[in-house]
Amino acid sequence: MKRKLIIGILLFSIIFILDQVVKYGFANLNWDVNGPYMSLKLAYNYGVAFSLLSFLQEYLKYIQLLLIVAGTLYLLKNKEVYEEYYLPITLLYAGGLSNILDRFTYGGVVDYFYWHYGFEFAIFNIADVIINIAVAIIIYKQIIQIKDEKKNKNIKSWILKLKMNLAMI
Repeated sequence: MKRKLIIGILLFSIIFILDQVVKYGFANLNWDVNGPYMSLKLAYNYGVAFSLLSFLQEYLKYIQLLLIVAGTLYLLKNKEVYEEYYLPITLLYAGGLSNILDRFTYGGVVDYFYWHYGFEFAIFNIADVIINIAVAIIIYKQIIQIKDEKKNKNIKSWILKLKMNLAMI
């Protein structure tokens, strides 16, 4: 547990600092670059994904902080969850807290990756990518866990049938 916690803290720090430095560059140093497929262009998101809930702009940062506190309390009570999912949890915290800090610092989340080749796509940032990677890891781990449980259930069922057949002999 201690090793995973240290790895988590180091990974969190690297991702959080990198994301904040890049966002600072776009927000304060005019790092905008236009490309034929993707542009790096400063935009502020006052909602969540795809600007949903932007009407909660002033309150969203507090709601999100409350969710972080609730999640942390849950993890403190259920340490085995952190033990199993420390990597995606670390990624979720790094991306989520970086975006929340943007809300306090800039009034909205600093976004800058803008895909515009073939179709217009949402503008996003490194933290958003990290959050999506974390969710993908959680889903993958859940799928593997379900497959393992089914496999174990089938093995137990097969053993039970074998015992019953042997008992008849």
